[in-house]
Amino acid sequence: MLDVVTLGEAMIQMTPTQSGLLRHARQFERYVGGAEANVAIGLVRLGHEAGWMSRVGADEFGACVQSTIRGEGVDVSRVVEDAEAPTGVYFKERRRSDMTRVYYYRDHSAASRMAPADLDADYIAQAEYLHLTGITPALSETCRETVWEALRIAEAKEVAVSLDPNVRRKLWSEEEARTELCDMMPYVHTVLTGKGEAALLTDESDPAAAARALREMGPKQVVVRLGEEGALVVSEDGRLERRASIDVEVVDVVGAGDAFTAGYLAGQLRGRTIGQSLRLGNVAGGLATTVAGDSEGIPTWAEVQMFLNDETQTGDVDR
Repeated sequence: MLDVVTLGEAMIQMTPTQSGLLRHARQFERYVGGAEANVAIGLVRLGHEAGWMSRVGADEFGACVQSTIRGEGVDVSRVVEDAEAPTGVYFKERRRSDMTRVYYYRDHSAASRMAPADLDADYIAQAEYLHLTGITPALSETCRETVWEALRIAEAKEVAVSLDPNVRRKLWSEEEARTELCDMMPYVHTVLTGKGEAALLTDESDPAAAARALREMGPKQVVVRLGEEGALVVSEDGRLERRASIDVEVVDVVGAGDAFTAGYLAGQLRGRTIGQSLRLGNVAGGLATTVAGDSEGIPTWAEVQMFLNDETQTGDVDR
């Protein structure tokens, strides 16, 4: 029995050992990165059972991706090995802690060849949540079809869907992203998004207004990450709550949103209030920024405890 099943791409990440332009880099450290895999890893570290579905190449990088994610305790039994396509790779370029550029080499990768036939409906049905992002439907037409089939399975099996729009403008246009993601909203239980993406999807510059506009599209909960200002959520009854971020020394912001998602879903799985789940998401996301890499900084349940001593605080609530 799994708490959460995720579906999406994972790649080999190469990060220079020094800051500066990628052209000057001579040494790299290898990591494994991928939004959905990061969420699965984060949930396991926070005490839950998670599975990850995808395709990887039948190559050494594919073996690395699987062994790394499996080593974190995530079930990878539904990952398909593709002998006809490689595992994707991407490179990070860090100019400073708050400025990172990423270069992807994923065209015709194994993950871009995901297809509806790769899905196991019974595997999805055992979970409390199916977690998706807006990255997967942008990878290819077959990936888009796979996401929609996963949504249909989740609806039929009464599995709640969580969605991080995670708009990647290098993969599709803003208009394509807006149309596809808004079409998905009626099938989604919980949206977890950044304020820029919320504005893109709703044409509302104010995060609270954007959250309410997304709620009107169908989701029961809409969470908007606000960076240094924390996060807010609009729940099914229209109530808006905010929680502040934690004060940390930022090393690398990539992956922080995935850590936040893992924290928020962990709170909901544990029966915490929406406000407490928001606080847990902020703590997990904040701690993730203190370490380089995609998932390396996502904390364990024990690590977040020192920040959760004041869970009785109510924060800001606005009807």
